[in-house]
Amino acid sequence: MKRTIALFSFIIVASTAFAQTKQTYQPPAFTDADRLEKIKATYSVAEKIYKDFAEKNHFPGYAFGVVVDGQLVYSGSGGYSDIDKKTPATIQSMFRIASMSKSFTAMAILKLRDEGKLKLDDPLYDYIPEIKNQQLTADAPPITIRNLLSHATGFPEDNPWGDRQLAKSEDDLIALYKKGISFSNDPGLVYEYSNLGFATLGYIIHKVSGIPYEEYIAKNIWQPLGINASWEYSTIPASELAHGYRWLNGDWKEETPLHDGIYGAMGGMITSVESFSKYVAYHLEAWPPRNDNEAGPVKRSSVREMHQPWRFNNVIADYKYPDGRTCPVAIGYCYGLGFTKDCDGKIMIAHSGGLPGFGSNWRIMPDYGIGVILFANVTYASTGGVNLQVLDTIVKLAKLQPRKLPASMILTKRRNEIVKLLPDFSSAKTSGIFAENFFLDYFTDSLKKDASAIFSKTGKIIKVNEVTPENQLRGYFIIDCEKGRAQINFTLTPETPALIQEYHIKLLND
Repeated sequence: MKRTIALFSFIIVASTAFAQTKQTYQPPAFTDADRLEKIKATYSVAEKIYKDFAEKNHFPGYAFGVVVDGQLVYSGSGGYSDIDKKTPATIQSMFRIASMSKSFTAMAILKLRDEGKLKLDDPLYDYIPEIKNQQLTADAPPITIRNLLSHATGFPEDNPWGDRQLAKSEDDLIALYKKGISFSNDPGLVYEYSNLGFATLGYIIHKVSGIPYEEYIAKNIWQPLGINASWEYSTIPASELAHGYRWLNGDWKEETPLHDGIYGAMGGMITSVESFSKYVAYHLEAWPPRNDNEAGPVKRSSVREMHQPWRFNNVIADYKYPDGRTCPVAIGYCYGLGFTKDCDGKIMIAHSGGLPGFGSNWRIMPDYGIGVILFANVTYASTGGVNLQVLDTIVKLAKLQPRKLPASMILTKRRNEIVKLLPDFSSAKTSGIFAENFFLDYFTDSLKKDASAIFSKTGKIIKVNEVTPENQLRGYFIIDCEKGRAQINFTLTPETPALIQEYHIKLLND
């Protein structure tokens, strides 16, 4: 009975501690009060970049948008959605966005996962038995849903073959599997872009949900977000539909439009910049992690999961930015989205789309709360580079900064307690603020010697600055003194309450 009471008491104490942690957590936030005004000042520059690029690259028509903090704050367009009828392209014009459709398919899969209807590590043969025992090598693992999401199936890269499969049926897809797949690699080893893989995800959505992927995505993603979209061009009013063209021999030739089919799950979606901006806003609003109530088709954590690089592209590139600087960039693939992180630590999530008659791209910077969209109606329009240029230009001209993480209450508390021990650490062992490892790794005599040497040079403490956090349990703070400054870095343990496990002090030479 006593053990039961003790266990019950422990659970209450632990639950209270977790609740308090939740209540005291503060998400990172933007600290520049003039942020939006500074962004507004860049609009004319961004529009000129788009206009000049469209003219140089023979875009019949185009539309663009800038999304900030959940809103389409600026947009524009140029040229024609229908050359013969001289119909101007607008942000309401309906463009086929090609492979930008892939993230909708990925989001649908994660929604089904969140509902317990599938697992990302389910083998593909659970859904398509015909794939069982088809493999490149005898020791190959089974293809999983996660492999399909991250382009790691071992299927060969299939552009532009996949683009011409758009109207194929589910029966055609299964017939392909029955006939046999040609593999380029074993699953799970390398990134290789596969339209077949995402068409297969569309089939899985149908098999698990009981309704075609088109209907499932429309009902569970488009409608909740208020997105006007279609998979089939013939359902769109003629006045709204952007026709697709190819630039050939100095003139535009209209492309034959492609009907919807199972491969639409990899690239068949048709929508407008105005509508797609709501989807961009939804992705941006998933950041930062926080305690607000959930709102939207899937959990915020699942959207953030879509932004993680699950498979690197075997590429570490030196990207030359518009201002001439060169910056190494790590490139990866997420779930239906691409990932880059440059040498300055800036993270971008993006995806392009290209089909006969169309090219598109969207790119967001979650830490900065900003994203851009560009649609064009010419075959395989190059849109990713100009979107990167626009985004980089806005960030640079507006001098945008990422959200700033406030110091957690426990970091601030431990900072204050550390300062009280300086410089002699005389009561450190009885203070109760250090973890059990601390005095096995740090010795009081050395702690006193190092601190005393620094403060003998800097003199009396004038000001102890706020903690600059790296996360909830690690950070540093700077101490201003009469004749100099010192910096203290420290890390806390995973215990509750968190204790100091690591500590370093250094003299700042500035």
